Parts: sequence; C-alpha cells; structure tokens
Amino acid sequence: MRVLSILALTSFSSLAAERPNILFIFTDDHALQAISAYGGRFKDIAPTPNIDRLAKQGAVFERSYCANSICGPSRACILTGKHSLINGFIDNNSSRFNGAQPTFPKYLQQAGYQTAVIGKWHLVSNPTGFDHWEVLPGQGSYYNPDFIQMDGSTKRIDGYVTDIITDKSLDWLKNRRDKDKPFVLMSQQKAPHRNWSPAERHYKLFDGMDLPEPETLFDNYANRSEALKKQQMTLEKDFWWGNDLLLHGEPTDPRFRKGMANGEYKRMSTAQQAAFDQAYGAENQKLLNDLAAGKLSDKDVTRWKYQRYIKNYLRCIRAVDENVGRLLDYLDESGLAKNTMVIYSSDQGFYLGEHGWYDKRWMFEESLAMPFLIRWPGVVKPGVRSKALIQNIDYAPTFLEAAGVAVPEDIQGRSLLPLLKNDCAAPADWRKAIYYYYSGEGTHRVAAHDGVRSERYKLFHLPKTDEWQLFDLEKDPQEMKSVHADPAYATVLAEMKKTHQELRAQYKIPQG
Repeated sequence: MRVLSILALTSFSSLAAERPNILFIFTDDHALQAISAYGGRFKDIAPTPNIDRLAKQGAVFERSYCANSICGPSRACILTGKHSLINGFIDNNSSRFNGAQPTFPKYLQQAGYQTAVIGKWHLVSNPTGFDHWEVLPGQGSYYNPDFIQMDGSTKRIDGYVTDIITDKSLDWLKNRRDKDKPFVLMSQQKAPHRNWSPAERHYKLFDGMDLPEPETLFDNYANRSEALKKQQMTLEKDFWWGNDLLLHGEPTDPRFRKGMANGEYKRMSTAQQAAFDQAYGAENQKLLNDLAAGKLSDKDVTRWKYQRYIKNYLRCIRAVDENVGRLLDYLDESGLAKNTMVIYSSDQGFYLGEHGWYDKRWMFEESLAMPFLIRWPGVVKPGVRSKALIQNIDYAPTFLEAAGVAVPEDIQGRSLLPLLKNDCAAPADWRKAIYYYYSGEGTHRVAAHDGVRSERYKLFHLPKTDEWQLFDLEKDPQEMKSVHADPAYATVLAEMKKTHQELRAQYKIPQG
C-alpha cells in the first residue's frame, strides 16, 4: 500500500509539473473594433500593442461569441460551461449566482491547482472555488475603488482601478500563491465598462483629433423589426449629460439627457478633481458656448457625443493594454511564460456608435462577438488566425482538459484543445452554429430574443411579436436588412429555423 501511495504521489507530482498555469485576463465590454489585432477603424489610431503580443505569439479567434450579451450572465457561462437558462444567471437585474453549483475553478482546485480571482466579479454572491479572491462590489469604481475581502470586509484603495487590479494580480503571482502548485488566476478588469473614466495620464489622449465614425451611426432601423426603434441605448437620445459625457451640472439643451451625475467625479480626491477639470474644462466650455449660440445641429450634437464617448472609451483601453503588458512582462521575466496559457477575453463586445448605439444585448455582431486571443507556448502555433465558431461556454472544458481533468458530461461547451493542437482549425465534427439567448431585462428596453449564428447566416426570434430576423452576413455584414421574408432565402430560413430548434433541444432550453 505504501509503495502504491508513493507511486501515486510521484505520478501526481509529475503531472502537476506538466500541467499549464492559466492566466485569464478578462475585461468588460471590450469591442473587437478596439483591438488592433482584429483590425477595424481604430487599429492605427488607437493600437493595442500588448494585447497584440498574444496574437503574434499565439492565436486570434475571429468568430468568438458570447451566449448572452450581458456582464453577469456571460461570466456565469464561463464559470460553468453552461448556457444561462441552465446555470441560472439569466440577467443583471434579478439573478444571483448559485455558488454551490460546480464551476471550473472548483474542479481545478480539487485537482491541485491554486485558484484566484481579482477584480470585477459582478455575480452578486461571493466567489466560491477560489483560494484567494478580492473583488469589486457590483460594477465597481474607476477611481479609488473598494474591494470586498475574503473576510467580508471592504477596503478602499487610492488610485485607478485598472492599475490596482493589475498590482493585486502581480502581488498574488509573486508573493501569495503556493509556487509548488500550478495556478489559475482570473485577473478581471472593470474597464472599459460605462462610464468610461480614463486614467489621469490619458485624459489628453486623442485631443484635437476627430476619430472615425461608423458608417451606421445614423441608422434609421428600416428593413428590420420595429423593436429596434424601441430600445433605449442610442447616443442621440439616451446618453446622460453627467454619467456618460462627464459634464458638470445639468443640461439646458433638450437634446441632452439629465438626471444621472458623474459618480466617478464624486469619488475623486481634490487633486484628482482638479486634474480632471483642467483636462476637460476648455472642451466642456466650448460645448456650452456653441449650444448657447445655436451653432450645433441635431447631427452635430450626436457627433459631439460620439467623439466624447469614443475617446474616453479608447483612453480606458489604453490603460488596459498597458496593464496587459505588465502581466506579460512578468511572465516572461519570471520564466513562467513557457508553461502558462494566457487568454485575453471580455464578457461580450460593445457598440461603438454602430447603429447609433452604445451598450450590448442585441444579437448583432458588435456585441455578440467577444475577443479571444490565446498564447500557449509549445501548443498554440504563433500567428494563427482561426475562423472556427467558438463560444464562452467552451472556456471551462478547455481549462479542464488542459489541466488533465475529465470534463463532466453536463458541461455544454466543448474543449478547444482539438483546435489549439491543430493550428486552431476546427475538426470535421465541430459545431456549425452557436446558440444565443437574451431575456429582455428592462434595462435599455432591448426586446427578448434568441437565435443562432452559422458561418454565413444569423437568425433570431423575438417571442413577444413572434418575429424572425434573418441576415446574410456575407452580403450584409453590417446587418442593415433582414431577409426573412425574401423568397430567395426561403430555403436558408427553413434550415436556420431547424438549426435553432435543434440547438434549443441540445442545450435543454425550456420551451416558451
């Protein structure tokens, strides 16, 4: 018996030495359009060189999608490897994550991994399955953020949240973990979530520039469901004067929405407020003067809102990219890089003015798509770009298989290891479509819908009005016209409806 125990221990130690560490760098609302490795209109103006390092040294997945385009639900899908209606976290308004259910950190913890999550959590209940955690309450704050500790206390840290989360992540990697064990660290940023408050060092970034607008900034929502006109997430009508545009006081011009102040400004120290006012004061005053003089047309106002929004959003990204670089530099300098799988992702994409929108929720590409870049030396070939259809429910089984842990049968995602070991090409039996579900929570009044996306087509259903929307992504990549009623697409519509029905059955989505 003793010999067997020694052999088992030796075998486990040997396996532990070969199993990869996992660094999961996760942001909130990071659109593919704002990552230069994915291209897009900002790739030369606002490059992301450190995130791009993962693309050059690893792989970029060009068809990576979320299962439910909201912060909390996406995180629950990642932890469990299951769709929202199965893991129970359906929306941000009424759901609370059931921490008693199995998650990939729990499985890895049981297999000898050290597990940690630092930063944004946003699942209401406290983290479970982690040896160490420090998380932001709710959405968290950009300036002088609070962190909930494992003992239930809350600590406020002076500084900028993106830097602080990275500081804490590096401290855990360097000083707090058991270095005899493999680790999984989920380093999860608040940025670039609303209200897009940049770090002080980036306040003047892009000053004096007019950043490019999307072609669909003034979309009138023709040729698609009337539900698109009823949402409340347009730059034109729904941006708050204080919270979103970072302006003081209340507007007198009816084209600006009043009522929600800039809460980040209230959290700032006197010195931080002075730096903010110095950076934004002249531009703010010019707006006030132009409005008083009647110089701005309705479209001019929308364009001003877009410029203020996109510059602050990309300023937040700049800090994210810098801090990704800090983490990658440490892995390289410490020698950990050679046996560490590094993933960069975000809970969903985001509208950067496309269709006149900010936010997410709709099944259109800008928010359905989520970044997925992976570096894994010796496994993932550098410089590869994949068009395989992957989803955030695939992360959990990927981590488990990489760690040598059997993937439970009730996990709905599929491990990406067969792809990663094959130049990221999909095997013959890989999925041909992904399934999406959005519950229609009251925020932003986006209609409930679910649907499927194949390599070329997208179909979604709005149950309240029993409408179908079908898009040919090859001919209409901006999704400006639904072809569900076009006789030329009758066969496609029937095939996509069949796929929709099959995937709902496969994922055990309740009827109704």
